[in-house]
Amino acid sequence: MKDRRERRKPPERTPAPGAGDKRSMLARALSKLGYCSRTEAERLIREGRVTVDGRRVTDPLSWVTVHTDRIAVDGAPVTAEKPVYLMLNKPRGLVTTRHDPEGRPTVYDCLKGMATTHLSPVGRLDKASEGLLLFTNDTGFAQALLDPETHLGKTYHVQIDRMADEAFLAAMRAGLSHDGEFLTARDARLLRAGEKNAWISVTLEEGRNRQIRRMLEVLGAACLRLVRVSIGTLELGDLEKGAVRALTPEEVASLRRQIARA
Repeated sequence: MKDRRERRKPPERTPAPGAGDKRSMLARALSKLGYCSRTEAERLIREGRVTVDGRRVTDPLSWVTVHTDRIAVDGAPVTAEKPVYLMLNKPRGLVTTRHDPEGRPTVYDCLKGMATTHLSPVGRLDKASEGLLLFTNDTGFAQALLDPETHLGKTYHVQIDRMADEAFLAAMRAGLSHDGEFLTARDARLLRAGEKNAWISVTLEEGRNRQIRRMLEVLGAACLRLVRVSIGTLELGDLEKGAVRALTPEEVASLRRQIARA
């Protein structure tokens, strides 16, 4: 007779040989299926609200086979959603979060009337920044867009409170140190100049927290406006402030090609 203790041994957390990409930890699986973020998935699992093949699982690190195991939340089966890719022209004054503890308006206010339960923003624009912000339920696509290794350029039009000569722009391209971090722009050039201020175009490959504003601070300039106008080949264009539209299949395919070339 087999030892009862052996039969009760919990399953190993390493994927089965040959399982490949079909195997995933449960929290990640819920995220990959577009159900929710990984953080939210971990909470649901620990609360005992997730079952796999009818068995309640409370460990987010449990391994599952995504497309064959029956995963359910609160008894409702979880299946892969149709991928959704949206573009928002974010207005100034909105925070990039679903719920704000301070009660401030959020970017989700622009998506009212749409099914946004499983849509997450791709990266962030701070409250004072404007322009192109993507939303998707395709977590793999989102992670690839954000990965610095893809070298996907993100371009911003920035109004500053002073003139920008070539030395100023060259310093942004060469890189600047701020609070122990070395910050650099792939490209920085003059767009137009007035009597007391200027508009410059800045392209980044990695978006560190408040990167452009911090670089300007080192150079003694204040940021008056900051508008993201493109991500790779995807351009904001003439989309109205606060408006949302779906990306075309061609736009999604173009971004995927850029990711694949990295």
